[in-house]
Amino acid sequence: MELSQLVTTDSVVCNADISSKKRALEFLAELLAKESSTADAFDIFQHLTEREKLGSTSLGHGVALPHARTSTSDKAIGAFIKLEQGIDFDSPDNKPTDLLFALMVPEHYTDEHLKILASLASCFSDEVLCHNLRTSDTSEELYKRLTGWHVTSQAS
Repeated sequence: MELSQLVTTDSVVCNADISSKKRALEFLAELLAKESSTADAFDIFQHLTEREKLGSTSLGHGVALPHARTSTSDKAIGAFIKLEQGIDFDSPDNKPTDLLFALMVPEHYTDEHLKILASLASCFSDEVLCHNLRTSDTSEELYKRLTGWHVTSQAS
């Protein structure tokens, strides 16, 4: 799946000034709600928080993939933020998290949900991509680097 199918320029934010896991989830929920025609930020935040209670969605190495399935969504949508400073996200490696990609999918997306998460995990395991995202200075640059990953990774 192309990341441009999940995020828009409005759902990618560079250098967000956020200092806690809770606030990061709230901010991501707000971005997802703007992209959704049917879900509101509070409901999305509740779904993301419920999922985090099952176990951290941090991959380690400064990356987290908060995600949820919901009946209020009619398509898969994503939001991405790069934080000014890393935060505690209950990472398995105990390192601060500064790259967060939130995913919301419809409840019936059982297999699709897992496939998208696997694709995102592959994307964010690319050290070059993560470095390029971390050195981005604007939301536009961040969006271009993020959505260009699939294309450039295929060319390698």
